[in-house]
Amino acid sequence: MTTMNAAQRRAQAKAEYNAFLAGCPSRQLLDRISDKWAVLILCALGGDSGPGRTGEAGAQADGPKAMRYSELSRLLAGVSQKMLTQTLRSLERDGLLTRTVTPTVPVTVSYELTDLGLSLHLVMRQVRDWAQTHMGVVLAHRENHEARTS
Repeated sequence: MTTMNAAQRRAQAKAEYNAFLAGCPSRQLLDRISDKWAVLILCALGGDSGPGRTGEAGAQADGPKAMRYSELSRLLAGVSQKMLTQTLRSLERDGLLTRTVTPTVPVTVSYELTDLGLSLHLVMRQVRDWAQTHMGVVLAHRENHEARTS
């Protein structure tokens, strides 16, 4: 049996990740990052959550920024406190964002993307922009499908 150093073990593990295989851990990661709340949190912390960010050509994001829990809660219409907390904890555990506690009265907690999270944010922003840009066409297809199958 050959011995491998840490870098060789990481390279071998990386080569073995295949999301099409049932036991591949990358499936859990895909499940996490495909959640709508995770996508929206990544987009918000990436700084492209302002009005008019609908994917138009030339639309510029404000850039990554730290946000407090209350800011995220207000921005993400419809998210429950439980779901926001769970999603933030999961993203932190996976190394996609950091949680910073500032000892003030009351305590201030802020969240910010890590470099890993920022790299994923760029992809998620494109997915979100695609969804917003093509929603009208998708709705038309849904209506046509319902009319044919009813």
